[in-house]
Amino acid sequence: MKTLFLLRHAKSSWDAPATGDHDRPLAPRGEKAATLVGGYLRQHHARVDLVLCSTALRAVETRKRVMAAMGSPFPPVEHERGLYLCGARTLLERLRDAPESATGLMLIAHNPDLHELAQELTGSGDQDHCRDLAEKYPTGACAVLVFETLRWRDLDLGAGRLADFVQPRKLS
Repeated sequence: MKTLFLLRHAKSSWDAPATGDHDRPLAPRGEKAATLVGGYLRQHHARVDLVLCSTALRAVETRKRVMAAMGSPFPPVEHERGLYLCGARTLLERLRDAPESATGLMLIAHNPDLHELAQELTGSGDQDHCRDLAEKYPTGACAVLVFETLRWRDLDLGAGRLADFVQPRKLS
C-alpha cells in the first residue's frame, strides 16, 4: 500500500509586484496555514518517506513549515524545477518514477496541475472530502490518497482512495 500527500503551496505574498512568479514568498497567512497543516498531519500520524517539491520559493517555504510542524525525523527532499507549472501528466509521470522504498510520498506543487491530478487519481473516498476536492483546491490544502498498489510505477488514474482532504481554513 502507498500513501500520497498532494500538498498545494500555501498562500503567497503579492507585496512586491516586481517579483517574478517563481520567486514569490509566503504571505503571513500562508506561513500560518502551512504550520497548521503540518501539525494536523503530525497529529494524524502521517508518515512521509520522501518529498518532491517545486523549486518555487512559496513551495519551498511551505515545505519547510509543514515539515517543521510535523517534527523529526525529516524525510529526504528533492527540489525539482520541473514540478513548477508543468501539467498534471508530468506530475503523474514523476510520481511513477519515485523509488519503491518510499511508502509515503509528498508532492508539493501548484494549481491547476495539482487539482487536476488529485481529481484524476481519486476513484473513491469520503463523500465530503470528494465534494470539497471537486469544488476547489485551496492554497495550503493537502489531499491524502491511499493506493492498494505496492509500486509507484503502477499508479493508475482512478485507483486512489481519498482518505483526507486537509484545508487550512477548517483547521484554524
